[in-house]
Amino acid sequence: MTGDQRRPQPRRFTTWTTRRWLRVGVAAALTVLVLLGVIGAWVLGRTASLSEELVDTRSPALTTSFRLESALLNQETGIRGYGLTGAPEFLEPYRKGLAEEAEFTARLQELLHGDRGGLADLKAVQDAAAVWQERIARPVAASPAGQASPLAPEATAEGKQSFDSLRAAMTAQQERLRTDRAQAREDLLTTMALRNWVFVTIAAVIALLATLVFEGLRRGITTPLEQLGTDARIIAGGDFDHPITPTGPADLRHLSGEIDFMRRRLVRELAFTEEARQRLDAQAADLKRSNAELEQFAYVASHDLQEPLRKVSSFTQLLQRRYGGQLDAKADQYIDFAVDGANRMQTLINDLLDFSRVGRVHHEHQTVDLNEVLARSLSSLEVSIEEAGATVTSHPLPTIAADPTQMGMLWQNLIGNAVKFRRPGQEPSIHITTTRVDALWQFTVTDNGIGIAPEYAEKVFVIFQRLHTKDAYSGSGIGLAMCKKIVEFHGGTIAVDPDYREGTRITFTLAAGPQPQNLGPSTLPEATRGGTEGQP
Repeated sequence: MTGDQRRPQPRRFTTWTTRRWLRVGVAAALTVLVLLGVIGAWVLGRTASLSEELVDTRSPALTTSFRLESALLNQETGIRGYGLTGAPEFLEPYRKGLAEEAEFTARLQELLHGDRGGLADLKAVQDAAAVWQERIARPVAASPAGQASPLAPEATAEGKQSFDSLRAAMTAQQERLRTDRAQAREDLLTTMALRNWVFVTIAAVIALLATLVFEGLRRGITTPLEQLGTDARIIAGGDFDHPITPTGPADLRHLSGEIDFMRRRLVRELAFTEEARQRLDAQAADLKRSNAELEQFAYVASHDLQEPLRKVSSFTQLLQRRYGGQLDAKADQYIDFAVDGANRMQTLINDLLDFSRVGRVHHEHQTVDLNEVLARSLSSLEVSIEEAGATVTSHPLPTIAADPTQMGMLWQNLIGNAVKFRRPGQEPSIHITTTRVDALWQFTVTDNGIGIAPEYAEKVFVIFQRLHTKDAYSGSGIGLAMCKKIVEFHGGTIAVDPDYREGTRITFTLAAGPQPQNLGPSTLPEATRGGTEGQP
């Protein structure tokens, strides 16, 4: 035997899938059940056939034979009595026996159809009866009534001999019928015993098949799935290095392998994620440090930069008041430029500080009645509203969780813009509406001003983006950018409605409940967070 022949061959059943195992198992079980069913059906048919033969043929044939014998005995009794006495009433049993003989003979011929031995015995009985009737019964019955038949003494001995032959034929027939019936009964009992054994075997095979199916499902499906579930729970518990052991049919092993591959992939992804998280933590620390530096810069801008700027502004204003009109026109123009530049620089710095404070200095959410906030904002804008002759109307506004200071800044910027960018010669009309959309409140601020072209609908929310010169409309270009920052800080969105052509319609949403924020508190000193110092 060679080395290749001695090498163990791989088990062919290891490549079978669950579906194939189920198909083979079901096919084998069906084959066995069909075979047992065929055997059971044959046994039941055989039992029914033997029972029918015993009940409908053998027993009735023996009973009919006894009746035929009784009919022949009645004939013999009637002929013997008529021969001895000549009394006509003795012929009645004879005639009745003849009718019964014909009936029972026909019945036996019907019952013994196909049974050569039984028909032969019946033929022997018929021949013996015919001999007796021809030689004894008919001649005696033909004798005149009223007196003993002259043939009676001579027919007595011959009639006894002839009838004994008939008795012998009847006995032989009945013995055969008894034997056939006993054989049929024995066959029936044997077949019934076989039927019982077959049904016991079928029940045992069904129980065995059920046990095999249960055990096969347990070993091939349930146990591997339980093992897979146990491994999955261990991994879900945090032991990501726990391997998944492939068990069961080929497809379940393949599934276990795929899940184990996924586990290994997740381990690699978790390692990568952990590394990325560490880098993100480092970047977050850098960002926090950078934010602190930016806030320090804001502190410097609000104090160190504004201090010399206030001096420049104060002294240029002093120059303007003291020497205005004493110098030439060019000098007055230069002084005006210096005063205007210093004022605009101071306004720009204050606006930048307000923009940087959104979400940092004022970031405490509380229950805010927007109707009260709107009223305070309108009070702050009262002078500009009266100068422009503006009309501001509003639907009832909701109460939300927000920062009240930022809400005030939002309304002041939106309404202030609507008043500022009005149509020449037309009084501003501003209308505020609100509707509930799922978990958000949607607000619209509609005016009849100069409007915003659709191509600038996004640009207006970018800081320092102006659509008009400072000579046409004052401002730093931060207002709508600040509105966008406030709305997004409160979990909403803001946009210009491009389909509205009668002015400007700004739509924004605010969350009904508080929103989690990632921005930390300001690192500036409390004095700086309170606002900038007053103007000279």
